[in-house]
Amino acid sequence: MSSQFQLMGEKRFRPFFFTQFAGAFNDNLFKTALITIVAFNSASMTSIDGEALTTLLPGLFILPFFLFSATAGQIADKFEKSLIIRYVKIFEIAIMLIASSGFFIHNITLLMISLFMMGMHSTIFGPVKYAYLPQHLDEFELVGGNGMVEMGTFVAILLGQVMGAWISSMHQHEILTSLVVLTVASLGYISSRNVPNSPASDSRIKINWNPITETYKNLKFVWKNQTLWLAILAISWFWFYGATLLAQFPNFARETLRGNESVFIVLLSVFSIGVGVGSLMCEKLSKGKIELGLVLFGAIGLTFSGIDLYSSGSNIHENFNNGTTINYLSFLTVQHDSHGQLSLAYLRLLADVLFLGLFGGIYIVPLYARIQSKCEKTHQSRVIAANNIMNAFFMVFSAIFSIIILKLGVNITKLFFLTATLNLIFAIYICLRDPLYYKSFIKWISGHFIRP
Repeated sequence: MSSQFQLMGEKRFRPFFFTQFAGAFNDNLFKTALITIVAFNSASMTSIDGEALTTLLPGLFILPFFLFSATAGQIADKFEKSLIIRYVKIFEIAIMLIASSGFFIHNITLLMISLFMMGMHSTIFGPVKYAYLPQHLDEFELVGGNGMVEMGTFVAILLGQVMGAWISSMHQHEILTSLVVLTVASLGYISSRNVPNSPASDSRIKINWNPITETYKNLKFVWKNQTLWLAILAISWFWFYGATLLAQFPNFARETLRGNESVFIVLLSVFSIGVGVGSLMCEKLSKGKIELGLVLFGAIGLTFSGIDLYSSGSNIHENFNNGTTINYLSFLTVQHDSHGQLSLAYLRLLADVLFLGLFGGIYIVPLYARIQSKCEKTHQSRVIAANNIMNAFFMVFSAIFSIIILKLGVNITKLFFLTATLNLIFAIYICLRDPLYYKSFIKWISGHFIRP
């Protein structure tokens, strides 16, 4: 069995990997730069309140997933995939030209249109991205291949967000942001030209351009196959959990930990690194098989890490509040608590965030591989499109859930505790719906940790 890292040396995987990496990086760099610029300079661009805009902008990016995912799935199944990838990359360059114009003339309308269109770009690319892998990888390579893609995606998200925030804080941010996003989009297109031919899954499809009826049709098709439906539901739950954490990290860093922006960046970085490491570990942990036991293992880890994050965060808030704001250097060292005792509280909290990411990566990779292996070849892209619709719905529901809970007076650490508890309930639900998850977990645990 070849290692997942050996895939990077092969033409069937390497150009695709770098193409999707560049797209995820650019999405997040542009989105973060725009939100940061609006948050601090909205008065020079529009009369709309900056806080209202920063709330609206992420919604603009997610909206296309609801509107166009069903159509994107049909297109990805009907046409040759490498051609779609190249057209998507050309579309990205055009979007970045519009965005650059918006930055230079300080036109918020152009920038909002660009953000919506980048959401379209990701919506179209998503079904191609995950349907491409089973066409070019053997089944025993799916776990490793998905692990590499998930690792690359989260590293790209991290780098894009950090660079976007950094560039937008600079004096000539219009020029720098425009140059970077155009350069990355161009590099993505160059890489896409080497993506190998990927034949259409079903060229006979007659595309239904009505997003409402086609979305219903997609979800109905997946519902009939409960194996796929349950895997999609489990993936969407991960995005609910992750979105709840990541959306609250800025306020958690500022209000609970008394940290500045650098502390938020540390939390985001550690979480993303954790997801990347967990994703890469899946191949070794599963020995190249699609191991459902890892899903329950990851879910249990997510629950315990989330509960301990509540405990460590509450401890820091109560015992390390001396009225000063700390930076990342203070956060990464051993501190004295309010009683003058040396404490590893900050490092414990970082370990919680790292393990949340790590167990998240272990949890999600086998689920993507299961969808790819169990789906009919003629419907793979449309099933992935249905998955993207559900993911978007759960992320929106996560935002609504968090707003309601926080409005009720529950603090952020207790929100994390509640989400971790709900995660355990969801894991039990998955096992009740399909006993194969816990049976595989018991078998996997016995094979790895219980010696005869």
